[in-house]
Amino acid sequence: MAETRLSSSPANAASLFSDKVSKIQKLFESRHLTLSFAESCTGGLLSATLTAAPGVSKFFKGAVVSYAGQVKHEILGVPMSLLQVMGEVSTPVALAMARGAKQKLRTDWALAITGIAGPSGGSVEKPVGMVCFALVGPGFSESMVKYFEPKSREFIQHASVDTALNMLIEHTV
Repeated sequence: MAETRLSSSPANAASLFSDKVSKIQKLFESRHLTLSFAESCTGGLLSATLTAAPGVSKFFKGAVVSYAGQVKHEILGVPMSLLQVMGEVSTPVALAMARGAKQKLRTDWALAITGIAGPSGGSVEKPVGMVCFALVGPGFSESMVKYFEPKSREFIQHASVDTALNMLIEHTV
């Protein structure tokens, strides 16, 4: 897969990822599938990137920006015990977020992102640039962690959006 050149400007996200968004739109519309997101460290950038394309309301139902653990728990249904044991940035929490978004927004597929975009907040175990992803769909569940170079907060957020779009393309084909 070709590497996407990432910009540090949030205003460029829509044009930067327009080809990938177009592929996702065609995939979901042709199969009459629905999609939702649960975002944390991207703060809605994935949703904004997707909704910059006209017509995505045919398949994209919405997103929960769950920046705080309380929102992850109360809105998405992430067990408090999981948050306390694993921390907000972990693949089990990302999976629980995706499952919660899928259930609450009643969609076929849901993708979740949680991570540490920096510039502070990291630790030895969970450094700045660590981002966890999860994708759930009919008979499908996958999570992964990526470590992005901590160039800037915007870089990590855009790299996370790129990874999320790639996950959708690769696993919903």
